[in-house]
Amino acid sequence: MAWIPYAPARALLFRLDAEDAHDLTLRTLERLQRSPLLALVAQPRIDDPVTLAGLHFPNRVGLAAGLDKNARCIDAWAAMGFGFVEVGTVTPRPQPGNPRPRLFRLPQAEALINRFGFNNDGLEAFIRNVNQSHVRQGRAGARPLVLGLNIGKNASTPIERATDDYLIGLEGVYIHADYIAVNISSPNTQNLRQLQGDAALDGLLQALARRRADLADRLGVRRPIFVKIAPDLDDGQIAVIADALLRHGMDGVIATNTTLARDAVQGLPHAQEAGGLSGRPVARGSNRVIAALRQRLGAGFPIIGVGGVMDEACARDKLAAGADLVQLYTGLIYRGPDLVPTVARALRDSREAAR
Repeated sequence: MAWIPYAPARALLFRLDAEDAHDLTLRTLERLQRSPLLALVAQPRIDDPVTLAGLHFPNRVGLAAGLDKNARCIDAWAAMGFGFVEVGTVTPRPQPGNPRPRLFRLPQAEALINRFGFNNDGLEAFIRNVNQSHVRQGRAGARPLVLGLNIGKNASTPIERATDDYLIGLEGVYIHADYIAVNISSPNTQNLRQLQGDAALDGLLQALARRRADLADRLGVRRPIFVKIAPDLDDGQIAVIADALLRHGMDGVIATNTTLARDAVQGLPHAQEAGGLSGRPVARGSNRVIAALRQRLGAGFPIIGVGGVMDEACARDKLAAGADLVQLYTGLIYRGPDLVPTVARALRDSREAAR
């Protein structure tokens, strides 16, 4: 476990506005990771290696995108024992996101609602932060891990020109990433989820595949592309997406983003706030999408399961549904850093027991 007990830290953080607590946590981690005080949050990393999409993951537990939008704390996340870390979503140009307040806790449901709207410092600052990390520099003592860079479109870019933004993002992050995540499923950027539709998705993925081929020829390295989708999809929409992923040579899928559904939190304070709901209530919908994807994609196509991983049982359910890896975000807020090795150990032990 980390040297700082999480229970008292959480009690203090939960007295603050949710976004203020988020910002304070990131500022603290950013400072700690550049000093010997990083030991205060460091934890053993569970060894449970797996190779997917040509990448060697030290274990099956990752950090989900959205928690560290500007890639400020990569070394701190590595010290916590994650096998992989996904940072972003980054847009080509800096943008402030939606007005505050835009992050709300629903502690009775172990959930969050956010409507951040891809607030970030832009591609140039993002890449600078990635390259300053000890992990990326290969510094002695830094834990190697798989790094995913998550790209999106600017709010001011018309949806008809969304592909332009994704191509700029792909070009910008390509050589710096182990894999690129394409976020077409945030509910907080107007019309973004339209990109999950048949014709729009075909056009976007075709353009990304062509640009990736050009970059691979030019730079001599092929980076995997994962596409992040929503939980609010019916079986027909899931089938369309799965078929498009295969048709355009995508390397994996991340299922899922936050949900617009509110059935599981009706009557709770903040339940009707606009935005995406994450945490325990999204687990069932996420697992339904994962299971449908696995059935359509077949064995061997990488699926990262995210949404409602709050404990060991939730993580096992993700793998049982068909995921290969899991990611944490809201669970980390409610349970603290110890959730990382706890889940990684549980997944390793359950797989070993099944042999």
